[in-house]
Amino acid sequence: MESNAAIITDEVVISKIYIIRNTKVMLDKDLAELYQVTTGNLNKSVFRNKTRFPEDFMFQLYEEEFKNLIFQNGISSWGGTRKLPYAFTEQGVAMLSGVLRSERAIQVNIRIMRIFTRIKHILNNHSDLNLEIEKIKKKLNNHDKNLEIVFNYLDELIGKQTDPKHLPEIGFVVGKG
Repeated sequence: MESNAAIITDEVVISKIYIIRNTKVMLDKDLAELYQVTTGNLNKSVFRNKTRFPEDFMFQLYEEEFKNLIFQNGISSWGGTRKLPYAFTEQGVAMLSGVLRSERAIQVNIRIMRIFTRIKHILNNHSDLNLEIEKIKKKLNNHDKNLEIVFNYLDELIGKQTDPKHLPEIGFVVGKG
């Protein structure tokens, strides 16, 4: 049985993940689109269950953050918005599954949670690799000049990977212009 959310690609979900206030979030408008409900109905459901959404699960964007978002995304996609959007952290998106009970909402939430987990895994693996290389470098303590050349090359390679110019962006960073 193919899930109701199978038509949503990972790329679509990833394109709706933004970094705001140094946190990966998804906006109410984008989540409503994925769940196939109106933004108003999504927010009504959330506010009927307000105690489930503390500030670290959901927050409203500041005017400046919203202006940056409009500038980065183009005005046409945000036309008619009267209120500042709400941003849901990973925990907030997970909490939505308890508030929105449709089969589609459940399947979309599962998809989103898997993508958030995959992003964390990728970032953790990169950090683990850096730590392992540093451990090896300390053990060898530059006994061999040839190994030093190899480590210099690895440092250069890692530097390129961590340089934002060489990493593919995931989502959208507010304020980056």
